[in-house]
Amino acid sequence: MPRKAKTHGKQKLKTHKATAKRFRVTGSGLLVRTKKGKSHLRRRTSDRTKALFTEMLPVQGKKIARRVRRLAPYLKHYDDKSST
Repeated sequence: MPRKAKTHGKQKLKTHKATAKRFRVTGSGLLVRTKKGKSHLRRRTSDRTKALFTEMLPVQGKKIARRVRRLAPYLKHYDDKSST
């Protein structure tokens, strides 16, 4: 059951912040995520390998996408052109 917050008599769904930080929505409404392994221990990897981590991957599976949308109902849209 989603968590709810009261705002002047109305109910608003709460966003799971960890989920909101990990996922974005494309202009067409597709959920995308970053690749794993970007956070630390990257000093010894080559520049070519580091470049492979920059792209966003689509979320596979309807059940996972449904769960992400339930946890973060107000996800921001991700504009692919602004990141390059």
